Amino acid sequence: MRKSGIFLVLLSLMLSACVASVVKTVVTAPFKVGGAVIDATTTSQAEADRNRGRDARKADEQAEKERKRQEREARRRRGD
Repeated sequence: MRKSGIFLVLLSLMLSACVASVVKTVVTAPFKVGGAVIDATTTSQAEADRNRGRDARKADEQAEKERKRQEREARRRRGD
């Protein structure tokens, strides 16, 4: 009888911890979702700077490719 009493006490402690964990998850879920939505819809200054730099590098690369292409065509026309 004594062993079953100890078992019941331990079981109730484990279940209460499990219930507390579930309650915590359910209560914090809307805040996590809300934060994720805000993060997805807004751009920080650092992200904007990074994106602007990336766009500038791509534009520079494209301009360089176009310049090289024009040089090749000019050499072909001259007969070099």
